[in-house]
Amino acid sequence: MSKITRRTFGASVLATGLMAPAWAQEPKRGGTLVATWGGGEPQACYVPSGGGSSPTFSSSKLFERLGNRKMTGEFVGELAEGWKPAADYKSYAIKIRKGVTFHDGKDMTVDDVVYSIDEIWKKYAAAAALTDYAGCEAPDRDTVVIKFAKPAPEFFFASLMSGNVNYIVPKHVYAGSDPVTNAANNAPIGTGPWKFKEWVRGSHFEYAKNESYWRPDLPYMDKLIIRYVRDPAGRAAAMEAGEIHIGVFNPVAPPDIKRLTGTGKFVATPKGYEEAVWSTSFECNLRNPIFEKREVRQAMFHAVDRALIAKTVYYGYARPGTSPIFSPNTDFFTPDTFSTQYDPKKAAALLDGAGFAKKADGKRFTLNLLAAGWFAENGKIGSIVKQGLEDVGVGINLTVPDRPTSIKRIYTDYDFDVAISNQANPSEPVPATTQYYTSDGIKKGVPFRNASGFHTDEVDALVEKIKVETDPAKRKELVAEFQKIITREANNLPLLELETITMASSKVQNHSNDPNYLAASWHDIWLAS
Repeated sequence: MSKITRRTFGASVLATGLMAPAWAQEPKRGGTLVATWGGGEPQACYVPSGGGSSPTFSSSKLFERLGNRKMTGEFVGELAEGWKPAADYKSYAIKIRKGVTFHDGKDMTVDDVVYSIDEIWKKYAAAAALTDYAGCEAPDRDTVVIKFAKPAPEFFFASLMSGNVNYIVPKHVYAGSDPVTNAANNAPIGTGPWKFKEWVRGSHFEYAKNESYWRPDLPYMDKLIIRYVRDPAGRAAAMEAGEIHIGVFNPVAPPDIKRLTGTGKFVATPKGYEEAVWSTSFECNLRNPIFEKREVRQAMFHAVDRALIAKTVYYGYARPGTSPIFSPNTDFFTPDTFSTQYDPKKAAALLDGAGFAKKADGKRFTLNLLAAGWFAENGKIGSIVKQGLEDVGVGINLTVPDRPTSIKRIYTDYDFDVAISNQANPSEPVPATTQYYTSDGIKKGVPFRNASGFHTDEVDALVEKIKVETDPAKRKELVAEFQKIITREANNLPLLELETITMASSKVQNHSNDPNYLAASWHDIWLAS
């Protein structure tokens, strides 16, 4: 099985004092941990389809998955004690952990696992991955067998079990309801280390220790609060005042990283994002006939100065993106792709060649640019993108809606021509990455999927091959081919790959120890005196 290679950082980033946390004390029990993140409040505490990183952050402390991926790159059981593939890789037998209870005191059983896979994973959380799903059954009280119509490679299956929101949910709470609108989504009942207590909208979530947690003597803390602060400066001030102990996903502005770590009271670390490399993406809506010609889509990217965005918006904590598979992914990334680097002359020539010459007013056409409002940086990026496109004769109407409006306009109404958004991709490309480019990723109303409407028979067939190929070398070749095609088609590409950090008080112990720490359960975190 392949291992994750830790992301490397440039000298400009290292110079700020980023460091790996070191733990030297015995765990202290009790107390309250206050956390935040670099984005906004979620639309619901739990969203069955995922709904983005905000509800993933809030729900992952309450629910758990069958498996998890460790910092070493190995997969281990969580609610599953283990799993074994059939000889033809068309089925997997999963041994379910015994002695696990939900927060309402009811036992977790194989029925909950079967229901979760059938009704939540298949229909919402992992729909793009389970196109070859052939059902699951529980032959006994300890085993669930999940079946596929085609071979499912073991690393694909393990990634499926450890997917961000591929949780095991209580059947007795969700059966007979619409999972999307179930009231329990705002006060979830899971098996995790933390139990939901309250949600004060516009302020915070409060979770209490799960006294019946299946991991003995955990969690260490009595209470976890997830607090939402609108802007990075406010988060930095709250951390300095001791009101917030830890923030994930770039909670403070880049200039504050060096200042805060320089006090000796805070640690900033890039650990914990090895399986969640983030990007700022740029998506063309192919429902607009202007984008029918590939050259027009390519021109959009050639017109944008990605290096300028990395320098001025992210202060060097980002690098220009080149592929839908991000460069830290040593398993699958290839630099041998179609280049969409900054070249305004080429952008203009492509637009001319596509039949969009400048008119008397100097414009070729006008587009609506939506910069999604979940991160403050997106609005700044929108201004730079607007200028770059206007410089090559494309008129731009820029809007920066709030989070709920951005989600609705991009993923339900498709009310945009070009959109600046964000995504976080693990090393396994199916489905997290591929669903932005395949027909099964087009799901109206489901956030962070294929909103551009792009799909071709060639790409769909290629992704199907990637899903079933069990030879690692051949699979890597197929993913390289996927990258070449997608960069040439240029419907949705990263403007930037982001260097992500966690900022924490030096009192916070045992953090950043999961390759997707934002989505980890935080069962073993604690506060030193």
